[in-house]
Amino acid sequence: MPECRDFKIITDSTTDLTPKLVEELDVHVIPMEFVFGDEVYHNYPDGREMSSEEFFNRLKNGEMPKTNQINTVTFLETFEPYLEQGLDVLYIGFSSALSGTYMRAQEAITELREKYPDRKIMSADTLAYSMGEGLLVYYAVQEKRSGATIEQVASWVNNHRHFLSQYFTVDDLFHLKRGGRLSGAAALFGTMLGIKPILSSDAEGHLIPVAKVRGRRASLDTLVKKMAETIQEPEKQTVFLVHSHTPEDAKYLVKQIKSHMKIGQLIVNELGPILGAHTGPGGTAVFYMGTNKGM
Repeated sequence: MPECRDFKIITDSTTDLTPKLVEELDVHVIPMEFVFGDEVYHNYPDGREMSSEEFFNRLKNGEMPKTNQINTVTFLETFEPYLEQGLDVLYIGFSSALSGTYMRAQEAITELREKYPDRKIMSADTLAYSMGEGLLVYYAVQEKRSGATIEQVASWVNNHRHFLSQYFTVDDLFHLKRGGRLSGAAALFGTMLGIKPILSSDAEGHLIPVAKVRGRRASLDTLVKKMAETIQEPEKQTVFLVHSHTPEDAKYLVKQIKSHMKIGQLIVNELGPILGAHTGPGGTAVFYMGTNKGM
């Protein structure tokens, strides 16, 4: 049997976990940075530096934010205090296909392994974003609490990330194209009036378009349809739902999900600035464990 030592689970704020969940799960969330003009803000789960409402209002008014990766120094400064306390560290991170943040974490881990040869410092690439990443963190904590070792929890994430289904829709593809997060989408969908894209991610964590529908309500209904087709044992699942400050859309989606299937637990939160900068206003997504990664 592998030695069971205590370890700290660390993640980043692209998880879009609610402050309540962060506290309940006892995970350390590293805030990522977003920038408006010359002003740099940190994306804390409680929105202390900028609320979701203010962020999306600024986007609607035409401001174009940028986002920054978490740098290697920040990872070093976050991981090391736990190592000094005698804890091992597991970083569960934002998809390496969408950001260089995971690579920066790897650089920090390599450096710290030399300095702390007796400690275990590991990472797991979720290949996910927003509350999809958050859902894998949520289940990782449950594995830890059931007695799994750091190696077993990292292995669980690596194995189950391929069964994480993540479907989302946006009002248009402008922000995704602008950020380079969705190459080729314009050729597929064009800019036809009223056409709403349904997107997911492939096995490597890249964003991919999977359907197109006419109208906002139809796009939300399609999210429910995709979910009903692929979710496994819904009554045993925790499902995460995120929206970009569109509470009425979220209420409608929750109602439709509950009318089509019995869910064990459904948790809703607002999309944070890091992903919001790339989806723009009107983004809505569902995350759950399915038959595959949402193809």
